[in-house]
Amino acid sequence: MWDVIVLGGGAAGLYAGIEAARRGRRVLVIEGNRHPGEKIRISGGGRCNFTNLGISRATISERFLSENPRFALSALSRHPARAFLDRLEAAGIEWTEKALGQLFCAGSAREVVDWLVSDLRGAGAELRPSTTVGDVTRAEGGFAVATSGGTERAAKVIVALGGKPIPKMGATDRGLRIARAFGLPVVDTRAALVPLTFEGGLREEMAALAGASVEGAVRADGPAFADGLLFTHRGLSGPSVLQASSYWREGAPVEVDLAHGTDLADALAAQRQAGGRMGVATALARHMPERLAKAVIARAGIAGNLADQSNAKLSALERAARAWTVQPSGSEGYRTAEVMRGGVATDALDPRTLEARSVPGLHFVGEVVDVTGWLGGYNFQWAWASGWAAGQAV
Repeated sequence: MWDVIVLGGGAAGLYAGIEAARRGRRVLVIEGNRHPGEKIRISGGGRCNFTNLGISRATISERFLSENPRFALSALSRHPARAFLDRLEAAGIEWTEKALGQLFCAGSAREVVDWLVSDLRGAGAELRPSTTVGDVTRAEGGFAVATSGGTERAAKVIVALGGKPIPKMGATDRGLRIARAFGLPVVDTRAALVPLTFEGGLREEMAALAGASVEGAVRADGPAFADGLLFTHRGLSGPSVLQASSYWREGAPVEVDLAHGTDLADALAAQRQAGGRMGVATALARHMPERLAKAVIARAGIAGNLADQSNAKLSALERAARAWTVQPSGSEGYRTAEVMRGGVATDALDPRTLEARSVPGLHFVGEVVDVTGWLGGYNFQWAWASGWAAGQAV
């Protein structure tokens, strides 16, 4: 009989197990993969974007999506980015800051995985990899957990089984099924932080531009995100698109600005005055890749030299570049999504402990909960903070 069984050996599960074991609990962490922390290992191009300095009480409600945007405030405020960073530094792991407060390992993400596993075992917990989880049921003294290695019992269970993204790494909806089995509501789930795809003529247009990239801005049903934008053979990708995808819904349009931060009409007018005999495509190619410039000009229905263009035509060209409205047909789905939006409804959980209000002793942490952060370390910080909060409570 264990004090605590943690289901899932990813970021949230390892962190929860460490906290519980440090408090003297007998802890078993069950992981389906051969190696724990696989999502940590592959994240950030192998360098793990482990947190973001932009997370604060003032930004949490905006940068974490949920039916209750304030739900994440408790855990994130009590175990903020600085608290995780202190532990990382104490472990001797060097880090570097990139744009927008994003923190990465200076070396390999494997360092983070090795550190967490070492801390878990050092605290006295048992890690059991290559073990799949089945049903979780009530039992005398707590819960019974069916696994591929037999049934385990514990007074308390922490569900840290993640979401559906990247099924080739073993992702399933098991955590959601456990919640439903105990009567907990689940917010509809969908792929988030994911490339958007198109059909028909739009897909053909984007396929012709595959590989072209700009610093653009993209808006779905939410804020505009200014960052890299990449054309692919199926549609649009890049950080700005991934961010906007978390707000997008089927059938809705997306607004794309291919020249973010540039007063394009004024810039082209200045170029016209300086050397108006140049072609419009040549002039626009100073602000974006040539292939993309030609596509924008064709969409605007403009041809000829810059000297031939009126101010009205230059304004029309700017609109074609900076106010391009397109309607995606879908997304790349869970195959390439970085996270899942939706999950166990926050109304069913205590924000301080992540315990199910109607099922004492059963906790849900990390991605399986209806809390989805922005791109750039936000979701890892939610994993650390929610795992910490549950580990402190069991």
